[in-house]
Amino acid sequence: MDNNTLISQNDESLMECLWQYNQQAFTILVERHTQKFYASAYRMVLNKQEAEDIVQEGFLKIWNNPKLWKKDKGAKFTTWFYRIIMNLCLDYLRKGSRVGYVEDFDAIEDDTVSQEKTLVDKEQQKMLNSAIATLPEKQRMALTLCFYEGLSNKEAAGIVGVKVKALESLLMRAKAGVRDCLAREGILIKGEAA
Repeated sequence: MDNNTLISQNDESLMECLWQYNQQAFTILVERHTQKFYASAYRMVLNKQEAEDIVQEGFLKIWNNPKLWKKDKGAKFTTWFYRIIMNLCLDYLRKGSRVGYVEDFDAIEDDTVSQEKTLVDKEQQKMLNSAIATLPEKQRMALTLCFYEGLSNKEAAGIVGVKVKALESLLMRAKAGVRDCLAREGILIKGEAA
């Protein structure tokens, strides 16, 4: 297949091409998904360099063993790869390699937004990231997948390895944990009375 034909292929077809170690198919997958998976990894480990390393390790894992993805199971590539990235994040966190502070997440800035508003937004995001960092791993994973990545509860449950009801429970506890952490810092959440 030529490069233009490959670009038009869906992720699952590209994974099939990867079975023959097609480097162009691999490059397209990397270019398509690096930023998305980097954002997810960062939200889990809160360290830019480690998040980059985790995503690189995930892509190397599928390059070295593309048959890990089983087309007959009917899994979407992104759902399957989220699981790889989340497992690598959990491995990192379980090694006790937690950072002691929250780095700024490089947000895409809108030129029409004032610098003051941008600074306030960044500070609020930093406080939110700090609160999320206090959550247990599975709660943080559920929150990342459902709220930041926009996955359905069913997709997220499959990635986390729990039933949908258990995922919903993780989400409820995660939201309560974030709310409690922010309240301890004296931060009022929109819609709540002081």
